Amino acid sequence: MHACLHDKRSKTGKYQMKKSTRIKPESVDDYLAALPDDKRAALAGLRKLIQAAAPNATEVISYQIPVYKYHGMLVGFAAFKNHCSFFVMSPSVMKAYGKELEKYDGAETTIRFAADKPLPIAHVKKLVKARILENETNAKKKGKSLL
Repeated sequence: MHACLHDKRSKTGKYQMKKSTRIKPESVDDYLAALPDDKRAALAGLRKLIQAAAPNATEVISYQIPVYKYHGMLVGFAAFKNHCSFFVMSPSVMKAYGKELEKYDGAETTIRFAADKPLPIAHVKKLVKARILENETNAKKKGKSLL
């Protein structure tokens, strides 16, 4: 029930995403249930941290991965063949915490980590809280209610 995205580095060294032919997950529980034990455990832990840091966020499947929405896309996560990813979805937040995150492999809005080396709780909470603040600020600028 899981549509895992597998990564492959191109000649330029950047990751290219390729969809598998598996059935699309209908819920985050479906997504996690289809993973190998090590990745399921790592991402279930990340899920709990996100839910604790963003209790008002809505959990959805978007682009076949678990995503949290709160005044727009907030954060997400996924399992890949050789790593797990935490999608911060904000270049400015990643830049603001760049020094703390420099030991992780990643991209402009993504942190990659091994299933057996989960991200530190403090990092996840800081990043999620920063994204909440960023989304609330953007919503206020657009004149949207925060309720």
